Amino acid sequence: MELSNYTTVTEFVIAGFSNLEKTRIPLFVFILIMYTLTIIGNTIIVFITSYETSLSTPMYFFLRNFSFLEICFTTVTVPTILADLIREKNVMSFNCCLTQIYFFHAFGGIECLLLAAMAYDRYVAIRFPLRYNRIINNIVCSQLSICSWITGLILPLIPVFLISQLSYCGSNIVDHFFCDILPLLRLVCNQTKLNEMLSFFICSFILVGSFMLTAISYAAILIAVLNIRSSDGRKKAFSTFASHLTVVGIFYGTMMFIYVRPTRNLSFNMDQLVAMFYCVITPLLNPMIYSLRNKEVKQALKKIVCKRLEDL
Repeated sequence: MELSNYTTVTEFVIAGFSNLEKTRIPLFVFILIMYTLTIIGNTIIVFITSYETSLSTPMYFFLRNFSFLEICFTTVTVPTILADLIREKNVMSFNCCLTQIYFFHAFGGIECLLLAAMAYDRYVAIRFPLRYNRIINNIVCSQLSICSWITGLILPLIPVFLISQLSYCGSNIVDHFFCDILPLLRLVCNQTKLNEMLSFFICSFILVGSFMLTAISYAAILIAVLNIRSSDGRKKAFSTFASHLTVVGIFYGTMMFIYVRPTRNLSFNMDQLVAMFYCVITPLLNPMIYSLRNKEVKQALKKIVCKRLEDL
């Protein structure tokens, strides 16, 4: 692929774990187990919330979307990580690299927007319980979900297109365990300030914007929970609030560490460690924190299992 007079780049070498020769196999097994559990856990949530009529509420509609999205998000990167651990040289074509960057940022952006929608849903449920079904109906749920997906899929197009037009000098080794914007910009010959600023702006717009909406919703939820007179009602509401807040804190904390800060003089070893956390660990934690510890979900799962056993 001819980019300029500097060089011709047709592929990149993903160098993520080149310095971990002795721990490749244990790390491969660990990540494979985590990935498998992530797919199984999130698939169970999608299945239960789709199959069980008692879970056909807006909250579980968003959780179903979120779990499906987690499957997509982790599948964009983890197979590349596993391939890097078992191959001596993990090579990715130029177009595949750009495709991975696009879907990684698209799915990440959709997650941010869905978390904001879920926070708003919980706010309405706790603040206006009697009017909840009228405010958050099927049409509103669909609109919020569709807007999240469309916005997330559109915004990464511009930075990915600009990166595809850049020129690369000599080295094609990506100092990361998957293709991402910042490691790729380190290989560019010409001025990357525009790309860096644009990437920073788009990531900040999605991350900070959705975080502010989410934070405002959770602040209002906390006030509403503290004003609940019934201790049982307050305890139940706070349990849901706390589990959602845990997921939000983990997700935004790791993402902002990587993307919402200056892009020069970065510690890429630290970035890789944090990226490993949100690519491998967080997608597994989400179904456990959000759903599998939820009493309604556990009852629905038990009901489905018992029914299947009876049919046998």
